[in-house]
Amino acid sequence: MLATLAIVAIFAPAARAANDAPPALDFAFGAYQRGDYLVAMKEAKKRIAANPKDAAALTLIGQLYLEGAGVGRDLSTAMEWFKRGADAGDREAAYLYGAAALNGAGAPKNRAVARAYLEKAAAQDHPAALHLIGELALENEGAPSDFGRASDYFRRAAAKGDADSLYALGLLYKTGRGVPKDEREAAEWFRRAAELDFAPAMVEFAVLQFNGVGAPRDRAAAAQWFRKAAAKGNAVAQNRLAHILGEGLGVEANLAEAREWRDKSREAGLNDPSLDYLSSASAPAKPTAGK
Repeated sequence: MLATLAIVAIFAPAARAANDAPPALDFAFGAYQRGDYLVAMKEAKKRIAANPKDAAALTLIGQLYLEGAGVGRDLSTAMEWFKRGADAGDREAAYLYGAAALNGAGAPKNRAVARAYLEKAAAQDHPAALHLIGELALENEGAPSDFGRASDYFRRAAAKGDADSLYALGLLYKTGRGVPKDEREAAEWFRRAAELDFAPAMVEFAVLQFNGVGAPRDRAAAAQWFRKAAAKGNAVAQNRLAHILGEGLGVEANLAEAREWRDKSREAGLNDPSLDYLSSASAPAKPTAGK
Protein backbone atom coordinates (compact mmCIF):
# COMPACT_ATOMS: atom_id res chain seq x y z
CA MET A 1 0.00 0.00 0.00
CA LEU A 2 2.85 2.36 0.64
CA ALA A 3 3.48 4.77 -2.21
CA THR A 4 7.02 5.54 -3.22
CA LEU A 5 8.39 7.87 -0.55
CA ALA A 6 9.14 11.41 -1.59
CA ILE A 7 12.27 10.57 -3.58
CA VAL A 8 10.57 11.71 -6.79
CA ALA A 9 9.96 15.14 -5.35
CA ILE A 10 13.66 15.42 -4.56
CA PHE A 11 15.10 14.45 -7.90
CA ALA A 12 12.52 16.00 -10.21
CA PRO A 13 12.33 19.78 -10.63
CA ALA A 14 9.10 21.00 -9.08
CA ALA A 15 7.57 24.44 -9.11
CA ARG A 16 6.58 25.84 -5.75
CA ALA A 17 2.91 25.79 -4.95
CA ALA A 18 1.10 29.07 -5.45
CA ASN A 19 0.74 29.65 -1.72
CA ASP A 20 4.46 28.98 -1.26
CA ALA A 21 5.54 31.57 -3.79
CA PRO A 22 7.18 34.76 -2.56
CA PRO A 23 5.37 38.09 -3.03
CA ALA A 24 4.71 39.25 -6.58
CA LEU A 25 7.38 41.97 -6.33
CA ASP A 26 10.12 39.48 -5.45
CA PHE A 27 12.71 40.13 -8.18
CA ALA A 28 14.63 36.93 -7.40
CA PHE A 29 11.62 34.67 -7.80
CA GLY A 30 10.44 36.64 -10.83
CA ALA A 31 13.80 36.06 -12.51
CA TYR A 32 13.52 32.35 -11.70
CA GLN A 33 10.10 32.18 -13.31
CA ARG A 34 11.45 33.89 -16.44
CA GLY A 35 14.32 31.40 -16.63
CA ASP A 36 16.93 34.08 -15.84
CA TYR A 37 18.63 31.87 -13.28
CA LEU A 38 21.87 33.83 -12.85
CA VAL A 39 19.89 36.93 -11.92
CA ALA A 40 17.69 34.83 -9.63
CA MET A 41 20.76 33.57 -7.78
CA LYS A 42 22.30 37.05 -7.56
CA GLU A 43 19.09 38.61 -6.22
CA ALA A 44 18.48 35.77 -3.76
CA LYS A 45 21.99 36.11 -2.35
CA LYS A 46 21.53 39.87 -2.11
CA ARG A 47 18.40 39.29 -0.03
CA ILE A 48 20.18 36.80 2.21
CA ALA A 49 23.03 39.28 2.78
CA ALA A 50 20.41 41.71 4.05
CA ASN A 51 18.53 39.06 6.02
CA PRO A 52 20.26 35.68 6.64
CA LYS A 53 16.89 34.19 7.63
CA ASP A 54 15.05 35.12 4.43
CA ALA A 55 13.27 31.76 4.05
CA ALA A 56 12.05 32.32 0.49
CA ALA A 57 15.50 33.34 -0.77
CA LEU A 58 17.22 30.43 0.97
CA THR A 59 14.74 27.99 -0.51
CA LEU A 60 15.02 29.50 -3.97
CA ILE A 61 18.78 28.91 -4.00
CA GLY A 62 18.12 25.32 -2.95
CA GLN A 63 15.73 24.98 -5.88
CA LEU A 64 18.33 26.33 -8.30
CA TYR A 65 20.87 23.73 -7.14
CA LEU A 66 18.20 21.01 -7.20
CA GLU A 67 17.39 21.76 -10.83
CA GLY A 68 20.88 22.67 -11.96
CA ALA A 69 19.42 25.99 -13.10
CA GLY A 70 22.25 28.44 -13.72
CA VAL A 71 24.56 26.35 -11.55
CA GLY A 72 25.83 22.79 -11.59
CA ARG A 73 23.18 20.41 -10.29
CA ASP A 74 24.18 19.45 -6.76
CA LEU A 75 21.71 17.56 -4.58
CA SER A 76 23.76 17.84 -1.38
CA THR A 77 24.20 21.61 -1.76
CA ALA A 78 20.50 21.95 -2.56
CA MET A 79 19.63 20.16 0.67
CA GLU A 80 21.95 22.39 2.69
CA TRP A 81 20.03 25.41 1.41
CA PHE A 82 16.68 23.70 1.96
CA LYS A 83 17.65 22.96 5.56
CA ARG A 84 18.43 26.64 6.09
CA GLY A 85 15.16 27.59 4.42
CA ALA A 86 13.26 25.10 6.58
CA ASP A 87 14.89 26.40 9.76
CA ALA A 88 13.80 29.88 8.70
CA GLY A 89 10.19 28.69 8.33
CA ASP A 90 9.68 27.66 4.69
CA ARG A 91 7.30 24.68 4.49
CA GLU A 92 8.41 23.45 1.06
CA ALA A 93 12.03 23.44 2.18
CA ALA A 94 11.06 21.57 5.34
CA TYR A 95 9.25 18.93 3.29
CA LEU A 96 12.10 18.47 0.81
CA TYR A 97 14.77 18.29 3.50
CA GLY A 98 12.65 15.91 5.59
CA ALA A 99 12.11 13.63 2.60
CA ALA A 100 15.84 13.75 1.81
CA ALA A 101 16.76 12.80 5.39
CA LEU A 102 14.26 9.96 5.27
CA ASN A 103 15.79 8.50 2.12
CA GLY A 104 19.40 9.57 2.58
CA ALA A 105 19.21 11.42 -0.73
CA GLY A 106 21.45 14.47 -0.52
CA ALA A 107 21.27 14.56 3.28
CA PRO A 108 22.40 12.15 6.01
CA LYS A 109 19.79 9.42 6.47
CA ASN A 110 18.16 10.02 9.82
CA ARG A 111 14.54 9.10 10.50
CA ALA A 112 14.25 11.26 13.62
CA VAL A 113 15.51 14.32 11.74
CA ALA A 114 13.29 13.45 8.80
CA ARG A 115 10.20 13.22 10.97
CA ALA A 116 11.02 16.53 12.70
CA TYR A 117 11.26 18.40 9.38
CA LEU A 118 8.23 16.69 7.91
CA GLU A 119 6.29 17.70 11.03
CA LYS A 120 7.45 21.30 10.47
CA ALA A 121 5.99 21.19 6.97
CA ALA A 122 2.85 19.36 8.08
CA ALA A 123 2.22 21.99 10.77
CA GLN A 124 1.89 24.43 7.85
CA ASP A 125 -0.49 22.05 6.03
CA HIS A 126 1.96 20.97 3.34
CA PRO A 127 -0.05 18.24 1.54
CA ALA A 128 2.86 15.99 0.53
CA ALA A 129 4.37 16.18 4.02
CA LEU A 130 1.03 15.24 5.56
CA HIS A 131 0.79 12.29 3.20
CA LEU A 132 4.33 11.14 3.91
CA ILE A 133 3.74 11.21 7.67
CA GLY A 134 0.65 9.11 7.04
CA GLU A 135 2.81 6.59 5.19
CA LEU A 136 5.27 6.57 8.07
CA ALA A 137 2.37 5.67 10.36
CA LEU A 138 1.69 2.67 8.15
CA GLU A 139 5.35 1.69 8.17
CA ASN A 140 5.46 2.41 11.92
CA GLU A 141 9.11 1.47 12.51
CA GLY A 142 8.37 -2.24 12.01
CA ALA A 143 5.53 -2.30 14.54
CA PRO A 144 1.92 -3.00 13.45
CA SER A 145 0.64 -0.26 11.17
CA ASP A 146 -1.18 2.60 12.87
CA PHE A 147 -4.03 2.82 10.38
CA GLY A 148 -5.99 5.29 12.47
CA ARG A 149 -3.14 7.81 12.60
CA ALA A 150 -2.41 7.24 8.93
CA SER A 151 -6.02 7.89 7.92
CA ASP A 152 -6.04 11.13 9.92
CA TYR A 153 -3.00 12.45 8.04
CA PHE A 154 -4.28 11.21 4.69
CA ARG A 155 -7.57 12.97 5.33
CA ARG A 156 -5.81 16.26 6.09
CA ALA A 157 -3.73 15.96 2.92
CA ALA A 158 -6.78 14.95 0.87
CA ALA A 159 -8.56 18.09 2.03
CA LYS A 160 -5.69 19.98 0.35
CA GLY A 161 -6.21 18.09 -2.91
CA ASP A 162 -3.37 15.58 -2.54
CA ALA A 163 -4.07 12.76 -5.03
CA ASP A 164 -1.85 10.23 -3.23
CA SER A 165 -3.86 10.68 -0.05
CA LEU A 166 -7.21 10.52 -1.82
CA TYR A 167 -6.07 7.21 -3.27
CA ALA A 168 -4.73 5.98 0.07
CA LEU A 169 -8.06 6.72 1.76
CA GLY A 170 -9.79 4.75 -0.97
CA LEU A 171 -7.57 1.76 -0.20
CA LEU A 172 -8.26 2.06 3.54
CA TYR A 173 -12.03 2.12 2.99
CA LYS A 174 -11.78 -0.72 0.47
CA THR A 175 -9.97 -2.94 2.98
CA GLY A 176 -11.54 -1.61 6.19
CA ARG A 177 -8.24 -0.69 7.80
CA GLY A 178 -8.41 2.20 10.25
CA VAL A 179 -11.89 3.03 8.96
CA PRO A 180 -15.08 0.99 8.48
CA LYS A 181 -15.03 -1.06 5.29
CA ASP A 182 -17.21 0.84 2.83
CA GLU A 183 -17.00 0.24 -0.92
CA ARG A 184 -19.09 3.28 -1.75
CA GLU A 185 -16.79 5.48 0.28
CA ALA A 186 -13.77 3.81 -1.35
CA ALA A 187 -15.20 4.46 -4.81
CA GLU A 188 -15.72 8.13 -4.00
CA TRP A 189 -12.11 8.61 -2.86
CA PHE A 190 -10.81 6.73 -5.89
CA ARG A 191 -12.98 8.83 -8.19
CA ARG A 192 -11.68 12.08 -6.73
CA ALA A 193 -8.07 10.93 -7.11
CA ALA A 194 -8.77 9.70 -10.64
CA GLU A 195 -10.12 13.10 -11.58
CA LEU A 196 -6.76 14.52 -10.49
CA ASP A 197 -5.14 12.32 -13.16
CA PHE A 198 -3.76 9.72 -10.72
CA ALA A 199 -3.48 6.50 -12.72
CA PRO A 200 -3.63 3.92 -9.88
CA ALA A 201 -6.88 5.51 -8.68
CA MET A 202 -8.27 5.39 -12.23
CA VAL A 203 -7.69 1.63 -12.21
CA GLU A 204 -9.29 1.10 -8.80
CA PHE A 205 -12.32 3.21 -9.65
CA ALA A 206 -12.69 1.56 -13.06
CA VAL A 207 -12.70 -1.91 -11.48
CA LEU A 208 -15.46 -0.90 -9.06
CA GLN A 209 -17.42 0.84 -11.79
CA PHE A 210 -17.00 -2.07 -14.22
CA ASN A 211 -18.34 -4.52 -11.62
CA GLY A 212 -20.97 -2.21 -10.16
CA VAL A 213 -19.44 -2.39 -6.70
CA GLY A 214 -19.59 0.83 -4.71
CA ALA A 215 -20.53 2.73 -7.86
CA PRO A 216 -23.24 2.31 -10.53
CA ARG A 217 -22.22 -0.30 -13.06
CA ASP A 218 -21.03 1.35 -16.27
CA ARG A 219 -18.64 -0.74 -18.34
CA ALA A 220 -18.24 1.84 -21.09
CA ALA A 221 -17.21 4.54 -18.59
CA ALA A 222 -14.91 2.07 -16.83
CA ALA A 223 -13.25 1.31 -20.16
CA GLN A 224 -12.51 5.00 -20.58
CA TRP A 225 -10.81 5.15 -17.17
CA PHE A 226 -8.75 2.07 -18.04
CA ARG A 227 -7.80 3.71 -21.32
CA LYS A 228 -6.64 6.92 -19.61
CA ALA A 229 -4.55 4.98 -17.10
CA ALA A 230 -3.19 2.71 -19.84
CA ALA A 231 -2.06 5.74 -21.83
CA LYS A 232 -0.08 6.80 -18.75
CA GLY A 233 1.79 3.50 -18.82
CA ASN A 234 -0.12 1.68 -16.07
CA ALA A 235 0.41 -2.03 -16.85
CA VAL A 236 -2.68 -3.22 -14.96
CA ALA A 237 -4.86 -0.80 -16.92
CA GLN A 238 -3.25 -1.93 -20.17
CA ASN A 239 -3.99 -5.55 -19.27
CA ARG A 240 -7.62 -4.86 -18.32
CA LEU A 241 -8.15 -2.82 -21.47
CA ALA A 242 -6.80 -5.70 -23.55
CA HIS A 243 -9.40 -8.00 -21.96
CA ILE A 244 -12.21 -5.51 -22.51
CA LEU A 245 -11.32 -4.89 -26.16
CA GLY A 246 -10.67 -8.54 -26.85
CA GLU A 247 -14.02 -9.65 -25.48
CA GLY A 248 -16.06 -6.58 -26.39
CA LEU A 249 -17.10 -5.87 -22.81
CA GLY A 250 -18.96 -2.57 -22.77
CA VAL A 251 -17.15 -1.47 -25.93
CA GLU A 252 -16.91 -2.72 -29.49
CA ALA A 253 -14.43 -5.57 -29.78
CA ASN A 254 -11.14 -4.58 -31.37
CA LEU A 255 -8.64 -7.43 -31.47
CA ALA A 256 -5.85 -5.43 -33.06
CA GLU A 257 -5.97 -2.78 -30.35
CA ALA A 258 -6.38 -5.45 -27.69
CA ARG A 259 -3.13 -7.03 -28.89
CA GLU A 260 -1.37 -3.67 -28.72
CA TRP A 261 -2.36 -3.11 -25.10
CA ARG A 262 -1.54 -6.69 -24.18
CA ASP A 263 1.92 -6.26 -25.65
CA LYS A 264 2.46 -2.99 -23.80
CA SER A 265 1.48 -4.61 -20.50
CA ARG A 266 3.88 -7.47 -21.22
CA GLU A 267 6.68 -5.03 -21.92
CA ALA A 268 5.97 -3.54 -18.50
CA GLY A 269 6.33 -6.98 -16.90
CA LEU A 270 2.71 -8.14 -16.64
CA ASN A 271 2.43 -11.42 -18.53
CA ASP A 272 -1.13 -12.75 -18.67
CA PRO A 273 -1.38 -16.14 -20.43
CA SER A 274 -5.17 -15.77 -20.71
CA LEU A 275 -4.53 -13.18 -23.43
CA ASP A 276 -2.39 -15.50 -25.54
CA TYR A 277 -5.38 -16.20 -27.77
CA LEU A 278 -5.09 -12.68 -29.19
CA SER A 279 -1.97 -13.66 -31.12
CA SER A 280 -3.94 -15.94 -33.45
CA ALA A 281 -7.46 -14.54 -33.16
CA SER A 282 -8.99 -13.06 -36.28
CA ALA A 283 -11.05 -9.90 -36.34
CA PRO A 284 -14.78 -10.64 -36.16
CA ALA A 285 -16.60 -10.36 -39.47
CA LYS A 286 -18.36 -7.06 -39.95
CA PRO A 287 -22.13 -7.29 -40.53
CA THR A 288 -23.26 -6.90 -44.10
CA ALA A 289 -24.83 -3.51 -44.81
CA GLY A 290 -28.61 -3.60 -44.45
CA LYS A 291 -28.63 -6.65 -42.15
